[in-house]
Amino acid sequence: MPKRFNWETISSEQIADCQVFSVNRNLAAPGGSTEFAHNFYVLHPNNWVNVIPITENNEVVLIEQFRHGTGQLTLEIPGGMVDDEDRSPQDAAARELLEETGYVGDNLIHIGRNHPNPALQSNSCDTFLARGVKKILEPQFNSNEYIEIRLTPIEKIPELIQTGQITHSLVIVAFYYLNLYETRRPMLTGSASSLPDKAAF
Repeated sequence: MPKRFNWETISSEQIADCQVFSVNRNLAAPGGSTEFAHNFYVLHPNNWVNVIPITENNEVVLIEQFRHGTGQLTLEIPGGMVDDEDRSPQDAAARELLEETGYVGDNLIHIGRNHPNPALQSNSCDTFLARGVKKILEPQFNSNEYIEIRLTPIEKIPELIQTGQITHSLVIVAFYYLNLYETRRPMLTGSASSLPDKAAF
């Protein structure tokens, strides 16, 4: 077996189009050696975004919705796909925030990027922070989306994660990014964190 960590794709064929992602069968081998080639199946969704919206009262605008993968309700932050019409991930995050909650924020700050599942997926997810968000309209949902808004004090978030009330991995990662951002910000600006001490993970 060649002692190479990098695999080269020899051929790639799309085998399914599932609306929100496509599936490719890739024939790949370490170093491109066909002797050791294997088939791998890769999902190609659009890139994703999510946003942590925090009101002037330090409440997080959480959403509760049914997820068909687990067959359960989940507690999440707003998020979704970066559409072709979006000029940037930041614009996509602002759009998703407004569409799903009716809230807007003056400034969305990029606080992290991750790969949701690099074993199977090609996309990335960008996380944004929106402070001082305000509700400007009632959201209008389409026929396959039903969402309840849950305003939650920021200091309650660690408990919701620790007790399994928040289980969505991308939401947990987003709050980890927030914690890192708030930890580093005093070092960068010389000011104290604006989040309550109890919000630390």
